[in-house]
Amino acid sequence: MLGSLLLLWIVICLFFFFRIQRPKNFPPGPWPVPIFGNLFYLNITNPLQDFERLAGRYGKVYSLYFGRTPAVVLTGLKAVKEALVTNSAEYSGRPQNILVSHVTEGEGIILADYGLRWKEHRRFALMTLKNFGMGKQSMEDRILGETEHLIERLEKSVGCSLNPQTLFHEAASNIIYLVLFGVRYDYNDDTLKKYIQAYTENAKLANGPWAMIYDTLPIVRFLPLPFKKAFENYSALEEMATNMLKNHKTSRVPGEPRDLVDCYLDELEKRGDDGSSFDERHLVRFIIDLHFAGVDTSSNTLLTAFLYLMTHPDIQERCQQEIDDVLEGKDHVSFEDRVNMPYIQAVIHECQRVANTVPLSVFHSTSKDTHLMGYNIPKGTVIIPNLSSVLKEEGQWKFPYEFNPANFLNQQGQFQKPEAFIPFSVGPRMCLGEGLARMELFLILVTLLRRFQFFWPEDAGEPDFTPVYGATLTPKPYRMEVRLRAS
Repeated sequence: MLGSLLLLWIVICLFFFFRIQRPKNFPPGPWPVPIFGNLFYLNITNPLQDFERLAGRYGKVYSLYFGRTPAVVLTGLKAVKEALVTNSAEYSGRPQNILVSHVTEGEGIILADYGLRWKEHRRFALMTLKNFGMGKQSMEDRILGETEHLIERLEKSVGCSLNPQTLFHEAASNIIYLVLFGVRYDYNDDTLKKYIQAYTENAKLANGPWAMIYDTLPIVRFLPLPFKKAFENYSALEEMATNMLKNHKTSRVPGEPRDLVDCYLDELEKRGDDGSSFDERHLVRFIIDLHFAGVDTSSNTLLTAFLYLMTHPDIQERCQQEIDDVLEGKDHVSFEDRVNMPYIQAVIHECQRVANTVPLSVFHSTSKDTHLMGYNIPKGTVIIPNLSSVLKEEGQWKFPYEFNPANFLNQQGQFQKPEAFIPFSVGPRMCLGEGLARMELFLILVTLLRRFQFFWPEDAGEPDFTPVYGATLTPKPYRMEVRLRAS
């Protein structure tokens, strides 16, 4: 009896010690449990449907707790824009006490907090990528050159089926390697495979169940649980990037940049000891972030595109007819050709919409006490922009729940982009790789559709469109049959 009373007293003390007090006028949400917060309200394998359900109950702006850490989920275009665009300065921070920030030590350009270092590096990246007609190759030439290697790989599979699961990751990785270092790897190279494996594993760990447990229960952070793999992968990426940088510097000529890394090193030497944030340690993190930003979204969108084109042969055929009409007599496509291909543009954008590659964006945080849609949002609150809710929001799309290029065509059949098309997020922290991704998607898709036909294998069973959840969504592994088109 005495033991039971003692246990009850301990439980009551823990309850009051760990109880969570909701701030005044904080967005509504499910009541958090001491220690665990709202962990039990979510399917930690894939919480997207739970986010949708909670928005239906509590509204477009509602709160959750990961342990004692408050978070606010933004649902729909209006809430996302008010926070990330209208009040962007107050909502552009990054949470610094969750798995992804601990893995990267809050550095790099994706997860760095909203300060001078981030602003200097983002400005440098945008300027350099924008002006990347430097040297002997433009960005378009690099993409088309890599596409020739894709064609060579696919030609070996004509008449049979192949698993494209890493094919587009390898191609996109080589494109960003050409931008960063001016080099590419064979698709069978071990270094390339190790890079891709580390990135894809971390993308699944970042918002997966072990990340949610890590963010909710700080006590588990010292245990040898699967989230440790994220730290190991990041260390391996740092080591590989450091070695590539070391080798690259041996052939560098200062003031004669061949690639983005050379531009960074020139900038570093120009600044000297002026107290800026440019240094070789940040360059390594910068390389890792740019690689991830330039690879994962494009490759997963291409995987989604071919999944839907194979299962919608009428759409694939109409794409190929438009390509043939516009490119008749031309050796290859150019990015400028997109203005004469409204249907292709509509299909590519619809593939991006249904791919929903980064469903919860990258988490933000508030840099000061602020407000949103009538609610008070304290400084340091984690902000989760539910981009998935925007990309299928009723009233924003003609066909929000189905794959239909008409979502991007007006009544005259011309391409038009609705305001709710924000797969790269919005505001100052929108994805750095957007411009590169748009060019890659158009040039690769058009080039491959011009040369090949893609079919769903007869023995493959019914296609499964349910993606694999993580920081990025990936189609489940599938096979595709490849045939050459008639000349």
